[in-house]
Amino acid sequence: MKEKLVSNRQTHNQKKEPTRSITYRLPEKLVNELETEATMKSISQNVLVKQILEKYVQWDRFSNKVGMIPVPKGILESLGSELDGKDIDEIITLIFPMIKDTVMFIKGGYDLKRCIETLEDYMRASGMNSDHRVEGDRHIFLIQHELGMKWSVFTEQLLTQVFRSFLPDKELKFQTTDSTVILTIRLGSDFDEHDYHD
Repeated sequence: MKEKLVSNRQTHNQKKEPTRSITYRLPEKLVNELETEATMKSISQNVLVKQILEKYVQWDRFSNKVGMIPVPKGILESLGSELDGKDIDEIITLIFPMIKDTVMFIKGGYDLKRCIETLEDYMRASGMNSDHRVEGDRHIFLIQHELGMKWSVFTEQLLTQVFRSFLPDKELKFQTTDSTVILTIRLGSDFDEHDYHD
């Protein structure tokens, strides 16, 4: 039975951080490329450069160090079509310790908040659509991967493993299609995966 998402949801946003202005000297060709890209995306150059730098700081600077390599989407789709339940279980068993090591390396510790934030960083860096919404004490995590049902099953089982490792008694509710996984869990209205920095 599908649970209807109420329309008066509160989007889960990071706190606004203070900013400061700096100046960099860049090759003219690079500036021209940035101007063109910003125009094509209908955003300011400042927003584009901020997005590029955030992606680097949150993910790219660590990806080589933790052994990540980019894989074309078509290859993942093809591999996914061959997976069965046993394969998915074996992959999760293999990568779960890697997730812990990666979170510890990137975030400087390992807990649910750091784990969620790292997964969000990974999804942003890999171009997957994701969202985290808060409705009262319910937290709704949406992941749109568009890789097929086998990858939805994989994502659902991986999220189950992550959340069960920290909150074994919490109820997890999933809605899954061949391109989207939605997880709903009650974490409390004050839960914020970014506040471990404070």
